[in-house]
Amino acid sequence: MENLKQVIAELSQIVGEYHVLHKDVDLALYDCDAETLDVARPDLVVLPATSEEVAAVIKLANRHKIPFTPRGAGTGLSGGATTVMGGISLVLTRMNKIISIDPDEQLAHVQIGATNTSVSKSSEKFGLYFAPDPSSQVASTIGGNMAENAGGAHTLKYGMTTSNILGAKFILPNGDTTTIGGPYRDSLSMDLLGLIVGSEGTLGIATEAYLRLTPKAKSVETMLAYFNSLEEGGQAVSDIIAHGIIPAAMEMIDRLSFGCVEESLHLGLNLNAGALLIVELDGPPEVIHMERESVESIAKTNAAIEIKWAADAYERTMIWKARKSAFGALGRIAPHAYVLDGVIPRSRLKEAIIEIDKIAKHYELTISNIYHAGDGNLHPALLYDRSKEKEVKAVLLAAKEILETCVRLGGTLSGEHGIGVEKLLEMSYAFAPEDLEAMMRIKRSFNPQDLCNPGKLLPNPKSCGESGKRPLLRYQLSAC
Repeated sequence: MENLKQVIAELSQIVGEYHVLHKDVDLALYDCDAETLDVARPDLVVLPATSEEVAAVIKLANRHKIPFTPRGAGTGLSGGATTVMGGISLVLTRMNKIISIDPDEQLAHVQIGATNTSVSKSSEKFGLYFAPDPSSQVASTIGGNMAENAGGAHTLKYGMTTSNILGAKFILPNGDTTTIGGPYRDSLSMDLLGLIVGSEGTLGIATEAYLRLTPKAKSVETMLAYFNSLEEGGQAVSDIIAHGIIPAAMEMIDRLSFGCVEESLHLGLNLNAGALLIVELDGPPEVIHMERESVESIAKTNAAIEIKWAADAYERTMIWKARKSAFGALGRIAPHAYVLDGVIPRSRLKEAIIEIDKIAKHYELTISNIYHAGDGNLHPALLYDRSKEKEVKAVLLAAKEILETCVRLGGTLSGEHGIGVEKLLEMSYAFAPEDLEAMMRIKRSFNPQDLCNPGKLLPNPKSCGESGKRPLLRYQLSAC
């Protein structure tokens, strides 16, 4: 970066010297998000505390023509916060205030660095919570949720982030500040909020948000069922939905994954089973009673070998711990995991399971399977050692085939992790050139200099070797 000392001095005037990081040891902490295959070190890390500071940093970046990439807690899984063009990593985690909770309107007004869990904890005394619950919800920030349109286990019933956001204070790529939406849903104008949620920080940066809060259910029942195979469990998922039941959540885990959890946490999971299915029902007690009987009957019809219902809140927590701990527990098998999130129609879940198994065998890979089964969101985790080039190549090629399979089966590339750099070149699987050009025109209208999170979401330039100033491992290996 040219004039680095001058830029550091100017940034220090805005956010304070302590909040401008430029030493190699500090920058190394921000060279990727939770998608650790793609690594690109920023030139500077800046941690603003207010919307005004964010706007001022962005205006400075525009004056010096410096790329800037927004970052929350770094829990993203598509490289969305990775600075592939270098420049500034604009870290928003200091902006973590819960500004207000309005229990009458079931509304929270928060800074964008607040975590999912902190919003729910601040709301629980009013019998409310924030519904989106990605596995990283203890750490993941509202800004990251908005950027990727995050979901989680309870998306099936309560929707993605876009269903739970009402408005945002938004800093445009030129540093101007605007408000999109507000405390109340606006249906009288263009849905700009729907445009920015899921735009992965390429259209600007939200700094505050108005969140819809959800009342806690009067009754919750959580079932843990074991099956001999993923195929049987997948069929049970399809049959439950076909029966007209919409659970709060339906999660499925394969034997490899919950076996690692059991070795790590000793939860008493049934290691003789091939698949574990979690079904959570919530609502009025009288309705839940009938749905519980139906769900159990469907599980038995699909050859469930064991069924348990949580007796209390503690047992429910332990069941969910088995799911929430699954990805971390895979570290017992391999040092690295490449986690996808393709989507397929629920009715084709069984086919997807078979195809992923074939791909794993073809590339001689170990692939763990964890599913938001209720909405067809697949999370295959391809296990590998990053120090072994052959394994990295195999992982990248297998990932492409899995995503291609999802699209071929009638699904799409991402359910909640986003495109980032991970699926950039696979966008053509799901979209025609005309569609991609229309998206690019929208991006240019907001971000004409392409300084705001460049090199993400849309494949431009199309040549994978020219995707950034920081050559990524995937491109060095020519897996594209």
